[in-house]
Amino acid sequence: MEYVVFVLALAAFVLVIFILEAVRARKQKKEFIRSLYEDYGKLIEKNYPLERFERMDSFFKRHKQEGQLDNITWNDLGMDEVFKRMNYTLSASGEEYLYYTLRTLKQDSGELEHLEEVIRFFGEHPDERVQLQFAVSKLGYTGKYSLYDYLDNLDLLGTRSSRKNILCDLLFLPLIGLLWVQFSVGILGIVLLIIYNILTYFKEKNEIDPYITSFSYIMRLMHVCGELEKISIPVCHDEWDRMRRARKHLQGMRQNSYWVMSPQRGNSSGDILAVLFDYIRMVFHVDLIKFNSMLSVLRERMEDVDSLIQVVGAMETAISIWAFRTSLQASALSEDNVVREDAIVGWCVPEFITGEKGQTENLSLKILDGYHPLLENPVKSGIFAEKGVLLTGSNASGKSTFLKTIAINAILAQTIHTCAAGKYRAPFFHVYSSMALRDDITSGESYYIVEIKALKRILDAASTGTSPVLCFVDEVLRGTNTIERIAASTQILKTLSHSNILCFAATHDIELTEILQDDFENYHFEEDVRDGDVFFNYKLQPGKATTRNAIKLLALMGYQQEIIEKATSQAEHFAATGVWVNHQEEQ
Repeated sequence: MEYVVFVLALAAFVLVIFILEAVRARKQKKEFIRSLYEDYGKLIEKNYPLERFERMDSFFKRHKQEGQLDNITWNDLGMDEVFKRMNYTLSASGEEYLYYTLRTLKQDSGELEHLEEVIRFFGEHPDERVQLQFAVSKLGYTGKYSLYDYLDNLDLLGTRSSRKNILCDLLFLPLIGLLWVQFSVGILGIVLLIIYNILTYFKEKNEIDPYITSFSYIMRLMHVCGELEKISIPVCHDEWDRMRRARKHLQGMRQNSYWVMSPQRGNSSGDILAVLFDYIRMVFHVDLIKFNSMLSVLRERMEDVDSLIQVVGAMETAISIWAFRTSLQASALSEDNVVREDAIVGWCVPEFITGEKGQTENLSLKILDGYHPLLENPVKSGIFAEKGVLLTGSNASGKSTFLKTIAINAILAQTIHTCAAGKYRAPFFHVYSSMALRDDITSGESYYIVEIKALKRILDAASTGTSPVLCFVDEVLRGTNTIERIAASTQILKTLSHSNILCFAATHDIELTEILQDDFENYHFEEDVRDGDVFFNYKLQPGKATTRNAIKLLALMGYQQEIIEKATSQAEHFAATGVWVNHQEEQ
């Protein structure tokens, strides 16, 4: 009786644990779904392990095409931070596809119009959005490596065959039959075969174990896509058809995949059933045989895995874009926190200028109330540029931020069909920059060499590209002496003012504003020095800069008055005569 009571108590305890775990899981699911509804579009802080972030471009690297942002432009503009700012994805596929999207400038309206349909569907149908996000959240991540890293490494396995494994399994049949003729010989043969299979098993198991992660992710990917198929998203009819075809082609991986994908495979959990299955694997190599079968299907159908990743990634990207738009709404507030009547809630859908067969009618860019999406309290700017723009102004007055504002909005327009502005209208561009360069220690190249190479690539792109080039240059040729800098800068900027290029450049060389006044429109930023401090309004003004603050800043930083006076005297003398003199000689 005591034994029965003990068993019943143990069973009750296990049942209670099971129920509590089920309740906890259900509560966790309910809370997660609630957060998907209520926290959508709120700024989030995601953890980016260094190794994983370094491989964020894996999908991008394997889908190269014309018009993508190069590394110089991406790094100049701090696009890693822009990516993090709008990354609301929940899976590795979504993250990598969003990164790829931000680096791939579309050159026609067709793709962008379809993207807009998908974005708006998820924005207007929260239930379908949440269903998709909940399903995709089960996909998760692949650890510190990209799925494509794992898939690339499949080649290291070489050609694998299960013939030897199957032959060893078939040998059990005659040995079992031998038991009826010579029992002792049959038993000895079976024992020796089992020992041989176990000894050879672990060698092969160690070879395939590193690749189980990629197989596991692909199996989850197939399962998640199966759940997505049940969600009705009319605007994604083509994507759903593509997803169904890819899953059908990969079905051969799923049958009996338990032998390879079981989480209990090879561990020491103590589960009797798991131990039994492990012995079956060791003796009959069923997981090795199934792995080779899955590998064969995968190698033949790699493009179908890529299709599933693209569909899932495209859905998550569209959801992230609408969340990003939602998060930008606060930027529509005026200084007194009142939403302006003419504001478009902090973002706009871009307009593109095209002529017949996609040819550009005129090279111009118009942006109203544009701002940098990473700034908390941005000063909005606007400009209508029909030819190159030359920016001058004091240090820290806002020139570089303005260049980045225009550049980032041009990129967002052609990638996510969304601009941090009230209005954006321009042709389809290829976008390049030369802004935040530095010496290349590894190659031994000086700053000047790095800079002229960066500028040359822009000129090459303009001469060979099919779309006009929008380029941004901050302090052209700052790495060389004044005389040659102004001479070379003049000719380079003149070339960058050709009909197929729209160039925005910032400079401290006031001389360029006079030399290039027929090729560029002059704009400037200015400051106000009062009460021993410098104040900037960050407002774009027409014309060239008329003030300088470098010497004033020396005074504000506490430099000796003698230094300030002599520097001011020399500067005034040069401005009046065009000749530099030593201060002592001047006296």
